[in-house]
Amino acid sequence: MSSIKLRAVLALSGLALACAAHAQQAAAPKKPAAPAKKAATESKSAISAEFEKFREVMEDASPAELFEAKGEELWKTRRGPKNASLEQCDLGLGPGVIKGAYVRLPRYFADADQVMDAERRIVHCMVTLQGFKAADLGKKPFSSGSGTPDPVSLVTYVAAQSRGMKIAVPQKHPREREAFNVGKEIFDYRAGAWDFSCASCHGEEGKRIRTQDLPNLSTKKGAIAAFQSWPGYRMTGGFMHTLQWRMNDCFRQQRFPEPGYASETIADLLTYMGVNANGHVYKGPGIKR
Repeated sequence: MSSIKLRAVLALSGLALACAAHAQQAAAPKKPAAPAKKAATESKSAISAEFEKFREVMEDASPAELFEAKGEELWKTRRGPKNASLEQCDLGLGPGVIKGAYVRLPRYFADADQVMDAERRIVHCMVTLQGFKAADLGKKPFSSGSGTPDPVSLVTYVAAQSRGMKIAVPQKHPREREAFNVGKEIFDYRAGAWDFSCASCHGEEGKRIRTQDLPNLSTKKGAIAAFQSWPGYRMTGGFMHTLQWRMNDCFRQQRFPEPGYASETIADLLTYMGVNANGHVYKGPGIKR
C-alpha cells in the first residue's frame, strides 16, 4: 500500500465532542444504563430531527434546481478551445449516458487508467473533449463569493439524473477494489496536529459536533449520510457544494494540507464510503446546513 497516499491523509471532520451526557443510574433495574443511554440519544437527535423536517419542506423548491439547470446548459453547450459539448463524455455507462451514472461512481476508467469519482471524471472530460486546462480548473474549484465553478453545476446536473436510484458503486475491477482498500486505510489513518483520523469522528455511533450528529460512515446505515443530498446547497453561506469540497473541507478542519483538486486520494475515500452506502436509494442533490 502506497505510503505516499497514507501521508496525504487527514481526517474528515473537526474536533468531535463526546455525545450523550452521563445520566444518573437508578438503583434497582437490572439494566440501569439502557434508559439513560436512550434518553441521551433522543436528546442528542432532537435538533437534527427538527432540521430534517425543515429540509423536507425546503427541498420541495430546492435552490439546487437552479444549479441543475445551469449544469444541463453547460453539458449541452459547445465550449472550450475545441468548441465541443460534453454530450460524448463517458461516465461509465457509455458516451453521453448520464441517467444512473452518478450512483455508479467512483469506478475504474480504462481510457484514463484511473478510478474516478463523478467530479474527477467530468473534469477529465472537460480537458480531453473541450480542451480546458486541468490547472486552470483547479485554481478556484469550489463555490465562493466570486461565483460557482462550472464543474459544480455539471456535477449537480449529472447527480440529479440518478435521483431515486440505488447506489451501486462497482467493485469488479482490481483497481476498484484497491481504491476501496486504500480508502479504508485513509479513513482509519491517524495523523496531523490533532492525531485524528476520519474514524475519530465518523467511526463510532453516537458522536456529534456542536448541534450536528456525526454518522458512522463505516456502516451501511451511516454511510448513506456521506452521499445523501450531495451535491448540496449549503444554507450557511448560500453556496452549492460537491463531495469534493466536503472532503477537502474536512481536511482543512484537520489543519492538514488539502489534497489537490480531483485527486486520487479523494477518489479512494469516496470509493470506500460509496461502497459502504451501496443499496441505499439516492435522493438527489439537496440542502445541507
